[in-house]
Formats: sequence, C-alpha cells, structure tokens
Amino acid sequence: MNILYLCHRFPFPPKRGGKIRPFNMIRHLGEAGHRVTVCSLARSPAEAEEGRGIAPHCAAFEMGMVREPLQYARMVARLPLTTPSSMGYFYSPDLARRVRQLLQAQRWDLIFVHCSSVAQYVADVQGIPKILDFGDMDSQKWLEYAHYKPFPLSLGYTLEGRKMLAAEKRLARRFDLCTATTRAEWETLNSYGTGAATDWFPNGVDAAFFSPTDGAYDADTISFIGRMDYYPNQECMARFCQQVWPLLKQRRPTMKLLIVGADPSPAMRALGALDGVTVTGSVPDVRPYIRGSALMVAPLAIARGTQNKILEAMAMGVPVVTSTAAAGGVDAEAEQHFLVADSPPDIAAAVLRIVEQPGERARLAAAGRERMLSHHAWSRSMQRLDAIIERCRQASAPQVVQRIGSIA
Repeated sequence: MNILYLCHRFPFPPKRGGKIRPFNMIRHLGEAGHRVTVCSLARSPAEAEEGRGIAPHCAAFEMGMVREPLQYARMVARLPLTTPSSMGYFYSPDLARRVRQLLQAQRWDLIFVHCSSVAQYVADVQGIPKILDFGDMDSQKWLEYAHYKPFPLSLGYTLEGRKMLAAEKRLARRFDLCTATTRAEWETLNSYGTGAATDWFPNGVDAAFFSPTDGAYDADTISFIGRMDYYPNQECMARFCQQVWPLLKQRRPTMKLLIVGADPSPAMRALGALDGVTVTGSVPDVRPYIRGSALMVAPLAIARGTQNKILEAMAMGVPVVTSTAAAGGVDAEAEQHFLVADSPPDIAAAVLRIVEQPGERARLAAAGRERMLSHHAWSRSMQRLDAIIERCRQASAPQVVQRIGSIA
C-alpha cells in the first residue's frame, strides 16, 4: 500500500511519548512492505536534523518547519473561534501545501493520522480510506487541567477542552475508523456517540532495549522519569515532594529521590534544594537511573492514555508505584504487577513496602517484566494495527475519484 502518514511531532528519534507510538507504527508498516510517506512538524533546526534519521524507516518524509512565537500567535488567533487553539499550535501553511501536493501527485491507498491536532490537514479529503488515531482524547486532558489551574486560567482550559471535545466529535465523523491507545480511552471515544467505527491498540515497549541488568540497586534510591516541561509531570512531582517525601524521610532519613527528565522548569529545579532530592535535567540515557533505583514512582493525578515511563521501568524489572489514573493505561493488575496508591500515606506505605522488603521487590520486578513481555510487546500491538487497517479498507467503499477538500 501507498500510505500517507501524518503526526503532530516529527517521530524521530523516538525519545518521548508523542514520538514513540508513531515511530513504531511507521517502522512496522515499512518493514511490512508498505510505502510510507511521513508528514510532520519540526520546531528547530536541531530537531529537523535529528528527524532525518527517520529515512531508513519510510519511503519519504515531508517536514514543516515552525517557530514557537508564531505558533503561539496562531493559538491566540483561534481564541474567539470554534477551532481549538491547540490546533493552531500544530498548523503549518507550508506543511498544508506539501500535503495538498502529495495528494494531487500520487494515488494513495490509506491516510493514517496520529493525533487529532493534525487531522485538520486531511479532514476534508474524500475517496481515500482514512484512519484517525486519537491516541489519547485530548479534550479530557484539557478539562482535567482546569481543575489544577487558578482562575482565570481555569476558564481558558475549560473553554479549550470544550472546543476540543466538539472538534473530536466532528473529526470522528470525517474518518472511516478512529482508534485510541487504551481501552479506557476507546470507551471515552465511544461515549461521544458519533456513530464512527472505532477500535484501540496499545502502546508497546522495547523490552530488549529496556531490559534488566545484574539486579544491583540502591535500596534507598527511588526515581521519577519524564519530561519536566510537561505539566502533569510537574504537578506530580511538586505534590509528591510536598506531601509524600516528608513521610518517607521521616521513616528513612537516608532516602534519595532522583527526578530525571529534560527541560525542568525553575519550580522543578527548586525541588533539588530539598534534602535528598536531585533534579538531573536532560541525561544521555535514563536507563541507569531507573535500574539503580529500588523503584520508580509515578503517582500522576493527570494521566490520559499510556504512561510509557511505567512500561519502561517494568520492562527493566524495576517495580512501580503509580496512581489509579495512570494505572488505567497499563494492561497490568494492581498488587500483582505493580502497586497502586493515591493518598500521600498510601503512596508512602507502598514505597516503603518495596524498599524494606527485598523479597517483595523481587516478586514485583519479575512479575512486571513478564507482564510487559506478554501484554505490551510492540509486535502484538502491531498485529492489532494490521487488523484495524484491513478492517478500514474492507469497510471503505471503492472510489475512483479522490476529491481533495479544503484544509483548515
């Protein structure tokens, strides 16, 4: 098949959540013999240069260069409109032009879009089977943000969430099939009542890359891994350090917390002043930090879809203490494969249970790794993707005329 693939962040190198899922799809489709043309955005010359590494995994790629100040201006321009502001952030006239040219120049067997924010480039295209992989339902994330932001910012997030919800419903009706990352996100999509055909396929984890080592770890060290310019991660660590860390230090004064992730905000860097807390910023490889920890904490309050950090830690045989919200994106069972806790005392108790009981840590380490191998392997997820694509192509009535509609 000749596949046009659009995604909101250029999918190479696959070092963050928004890039990992599309990269693995593109690589799989290319290895399966399909001709894949990737269209996405780059925000700096460095990102563009790195992104060229996608070349061995696809037939061709188109990169729309954008600049942050202009993208923020496009967001502001959409404030009085029904179009979500976040769609302005992911819009590039240059990329839109290139997509139009590709659609006019070639015959396409499938259009695949990852993330609703870039569905705008092909929403009005007809005559070609189209799949929209929402991944996460972004509207619900914006609406959740509103609960954590002060007034009047909370109103802005509520407005954006409502506009995105309307856009998600509208877009679902314009694609032949829509997918999500987890069963919970799929159920949310179905609750919209759009009548669109839907399905879901999970994120996987590279269990060979994220593998256990010799088992050596520091029983007094725990870690958190994630981009620290991302609000859900910031909220999680600020709350953890304020409410949970004092309880842990009271019980074990020698305990250490590693907060590992790129671009920490000033507020996140300030957490490094707390006794026993280290904020690393960007590191070449997160694996030594996770493997050297007794466990990884991920008690996120705001968590849509799958937290790749949880999959990666479990694949490395490192136990995880997470929240109910984040656990919903992982195909694993609480108590058996990881520990789930929400209140500060319960989170502290779960951490201490692993730190102070080596046997319990070993049990969770082995069970978590095994669960990743059996339920979050990319090969199994891509088998589901293949079936979804075939379902879409069979359901799409053959059409000999491709009508290219306007691009928002």
